[in-house]
Amino acid sequence: MELFGISNWISFLDRTEAYRRDNRRAEYGDERQPAMRAVFEKFSPLANIAKITRPMLVQQGVNDPRVPKSESDQVVAALRSGGVPVSYLVFADEGHGWRKRPNQETSLAVETVFLRELFKATP
Repeated sequence: MELFGISNWISFLDRTEAYRRDNRRAEYGDERQPAMRAVFEKFSPLANIAKITRPMLVQQGVNDPRVPKSESDQVVAALRSGGVPVSYLVFADEGHGWRKRPNQETSLAVETVFLRELFKATP
C-alpha cells in the first residue's frame, strides 16, 4: 500500500506548494544542483518501480499541499504500464491524510478488502 507518497523527488520538489519548497530543499537536498539531482534520479521510487510485482493500493487526497496528487498519479501509471494490478483511491475532499470520518471508514474498508484479496492470492 502507498499513501500520498513521493514517487519522484525531482517532480515532488517542483510541484509541492511554493511555501514548502525551500524548507523541503533544506531537508532533502536541492534538485537544482547536478550532484543532488543525480542522487534523486537514482533513488526516486519511480527509478525502482519495476521491482514491484505484487498488486498495490494507492491512496491520495486531491487537496494535499505536502505531496501533490501528481506523485501518486505517476506511481499508478508506471505500475499499470508494467502490468501490476493497482487500485487507486482518491478523495476529492481531503489533503494529506483523512480528516473526515466517512473517508476514514472508506479507506479502512478498501484496505481490508485489498489485503484480504492479496493474502488470499499469496501462496
